[in-house]
Amino acid sequence: MPPVGFVPALAITLSVAVWLLDGCGGKGTQGLLRFRLPAAAAAGWFLGFGYFVGGLYWLGAAFLVEPDRFAWLLPLGVLGLPAVLAIFPAMGFGISLLLWSSGAPRVLALAFGLGVSELARGYLFTGFPWNDLGMAFGQFAPLAQIASAIGLHGMTPIVIAICAAPATLVDGETGRSRIAPTALAAFALLCAAGFGALRLGSGAVGATPNVRLRIMQPNLPQDAKFRPAAGPEILRRYLDLSDRSTSPSVAGLVNVTHLVWPESAFPFVLSREPQALKMIASTLGGHTILLTGAIRLDGTRNDQQAYNSLLAVDGAGAIIGSADKVHLVPFGEYLPASRFLRAIGLRQFIALPGGFTAGVSRRLMNVPGLPPFQPLICYEAIFSGQVTPNAPTDGSEPRPAFLLNVTNDGWFGLTSGPYQHFAQARLRSIEEGLPLVRAANTGISAVVDPYGRIEKELPLGVEGILDSALPKPIAPTFFSRHPVAPVAAIYTLLLLASLAGRRRM
Repeated sequence: MPPVGFVPALAITLSVAVWLLDGCGGKGTQGLLRFRLPAAAAAGWFLGFGYFVGGLYWLGAAFLVEPDRFAWLLPLGVLGLPAVLAIFPAMGFGISLLLWSSGAPRVLALAFGLGVSELARGYLFTGFPWNDLGMAFGQFAPLAQIASAIGLHGMTPIVIAICAAPATLVDGETGRSRIAPTALAAFALLCAAGFGALRLGSGAVGATPNVRLRIMQPNLPQDAKFRPAAGPEILRRYLDLSDRSTSPSVAGLVNVTHLVWPESAFPFVLSREPQALKMIASTLGGHTILLTGAIRLDGTRNDQQAYNSLLAVDGAGAIIGSADKVHLVPFGEYLPASRFLRAIGLRQFIALPGGFTAGVSRRLMNVPGLPPFQPLICYEAIFSGQVTPNAPTDGSEPRPAFLLNVTNDGWFGLTSGPYQHFAQARLRSIEEGLPLVRAANTGISAVVDPYGRIEKELPLGVEGILDSALPKPIAPTFFSRHPVAPVAAIYTLLLLASLAGRRRM
C-alpha cells in the first residue's frame, strides 16, 4: 500500500495463504467444524492482524496529539483495532475453505471468500474500507482505470486472484496445467494495464471556464487547533498565506475566483465570530468566494447540534452555503455506545460535548461561479460508490461537476496515513469520471483530473498555496451508472467457478 506500493509483497502473502488453506482443505466433511474451519479462521486472523498493524500503525500518532488524555489508549489503537478488523479476513478464509478444491479453482475460492470479507468490512458497522486489497492496483493510475467499469469492490477479488495465482506453480501437476493459472493472471494484468494505457491516452480534459482555484495548505500542527486562544493568530496565518503572490503576474487573490481551505480550519465557530468574518471579507474582496471546513451549529441554545461542515463565505463576509458531513468517524467525531464507553473512561478525540451530529443525506452544493459539486469531508472520500447522491442515472437530476474533498490529516503526522487517504480519494475520480479538488491541512492537497491524473499537488508536510484551473468532468462512467451490477456479476462468476472446481474433486 502507499507510500511504498510494493505489490509483489501481496503476491507472496496470498500465495502463502493458498498453501495454508491447502493444509486445512479437502472435500470431506470429517473434522471440518472441529478442526479445519478454526484452523483456516486462525490463519486468516493472523494474516489480517499483521496486515492491519503494518497498514494502520499511523493511527497511533492521533493518540499522542493530546498524550495526557489519550496516550494510555495507544495499544488499543495500534493493536486493538487491527485485532478486531482481522476478524474479517478470518471470516474470509472460512468461506474460502468451504469452497476449497485441489486445483487452480481454489485460487478463485480465495478470491471469493476473502473478497466477500473485504466487501463486508466496507459496509458493516458503518464501514471501514481503508486499504481494501483492491487498492494494491488502485494506487497506480494505469491499473486503476478498470475501476471506471467495476469500482474498487470489483477490483478486489480480481487483485486477490491475480496475486494468489503463483501458488499453483508448486502444485504436483506438470506442464501447461501448472503454469496456466499464473500465465492467465499475468495476461489479465497486462489486459488491465493495456486498458488503462488506452484510457489515459485519450487526451487531456479541458478546463471549466472562468474558474480559478487556489488551495491553501497551512501545515498547522494538530495540537495548535485545540487552543481557542490561538484562533486570531491562526486566522491571520491563513489569510496571509492565502493572499500570497505566487509570481509577478499573480498578485494575491486578484485572479482567484474560489479559495479552498481544509477541514477543521478554526478552533472556534466561524458563524459566531463576526470579526473573523469581517477579516475574511476584507481579504476576499468582492471577487473571491471561500470554501472552508468549519463547525456549524444548529438548533436552540438548549438543544444544539454541531456539524462538521463545509461553508461558503462570500466577499461580504456572509455564509452563503453549507454542507454537512454524513459519514462520521467513530471514536473521532462521536462515541458509539457512549454511555457505556464513557463510564470506563473513553472519550472521542474531538473534545466536543456530545460529539458531532451526522448530516441527513449527501447532497450537491451550489456556489456562485462554480458548477454543482459534491463535498466530501475527510474520510467520506474512501467509500466506493457512495460519494455522490443516489440520483437517477437518466440525467433527470444534475450530476456533480467535481468532487471537493477537505480533510485534516494533521492528526497522523508524516506517516503513511495521508498517502493512503489521498490514493483512495483519487480512485473516486476514476470511478466517477469526476475531477477531484483536495485541500488537506498538512497535505496532500491536489487537483486531479477525471482519469486520476494529478495536475497539481502540494506534498505532505509543507506550507503553501496551489493555483489551478478546474478540470471538466467526462461522461459518466459505467460504474457511476451501475455501481452494483458489475460487482455482483464478478462475485457470482467466482462462486460458480469455485463450486464447479469443488465438484470435480
